[in-house]
Amino acid sequence: MTPGPPLGVGGMPFEVTEFGVQPGSTLALYTDGLVERRGGDIDQGMERLRRSLAGAAGPNRPLGEISQTLCDEVLPHEAADDVALLLARTRALTSDQVAEWELEPDLSLVAHARELVLGRLSDWQLEDMGFVTELVASELVTNAIRYAGGPVGLRLIRDRLLVCEVSDTSSTQPRLRRARDTDEGGRGLFLVAQLTDRWGSRFTSTGKTIWTEQAIG
Repeated sequence: MTPGPPLGVGGMPFEVTEFGVQPGSTLALYTDGLVERRGGDIDQGMERLRRSLAGAAGPNRPLGEISQTLCDEVLPHEAADDVALLLARTRALTSDQVAEWELEPDLSLVAHARELVLGRLSDWQLEDMGFVTELVASELVTNAIRYAGGPVGLRLIRDRLLVCEVSDTSSTQPRLRRARDTDEGGRGLFLVAQLTDRWGSRFTSTGKTIWTEQAIG
């Protein structure tokens, strides 16, 4: 795996790498300050972290406890740098928690996309989230068809949050802007950002995916 630029460094391209992980796996994301010691080999520090994580990361053990164990066992007594450690545990979704469709690049199908969204929310008994989710899906699908072509992927995920994802074949990232009073368009992504709790975009092997999150309940 070829290392990419550090997170937060703008203006530098990076490769997207995909790999499979089993449900219940624990992922450790960390800065080099956790494994690097003065005069020591960073590879040895990474090996210490792997051994510690393998022994500490039980499937039912709270992540906070695992994190504390890793810091106690791996963190140098005199750290030469700032340290950040983030742990995440993977979970598999059941088939009835995900709904996905593929749409042709035809603006007349945006209305059909709204119908698909409302229908699935009704199946999930989330009708009260219909107005916002319908609007979000409509705006994102319209932008994808208008600026990227097709095919366009639409996906809803029901977990602790409701996630709406729209994928297209363009690698151009969206840009949030405020439309002027005289502009006839340009408000779609701004509305999406205002109506949802979080939103973002990620590169994929075939283009990009724009995602939004809404709290359920």
